[in-house]
Amino acid sequence: MKRPNPIQWIGYSYGRKLPDDLRDWVRHDLTGTFALPRHIVRGLFPLTPIFALFLLFPGELWLRGAMILLAVLLAVFYIVAYMPMNRAHRLAKHGFPQDLENPARATRRAAERAAYEARYPH
Repeated sequence: MKRPNPIQWIGYSYGRKLPDDLRDWVRHDLTGTFALPRHIVRGLFPLTPIFALFLLFPGELWLRGAMILLAVLLAVFYIVAYMPMNRAHRLAKHGFPQDLENPARATRRAAERAAYEARYPH
């Protein structure tokens, strides 16, 4: 699977569309294993300059570190809260259905549904 170069990945983290030859990587990035940690890293990356600016504030180092920690925690909260909408938007931008999900998860969900229906028939 072809991966984006660092410049392409930075643009992707800021919301740009990747070239069509990277569609498989985008699908894996958004629906594959460890999609949540990748989403968090991708969401925090554009905010790193803001976090770095907190180091320029006056005060003790521990206070500036606490400011950065608070900002990171707040950012992670919002990144995770808006993950489904962000993911659907990125999938649509790259030509995928917005409800595309991890193939392993879809298979497991279908098996659970079949087991449920077998156990509790209509």
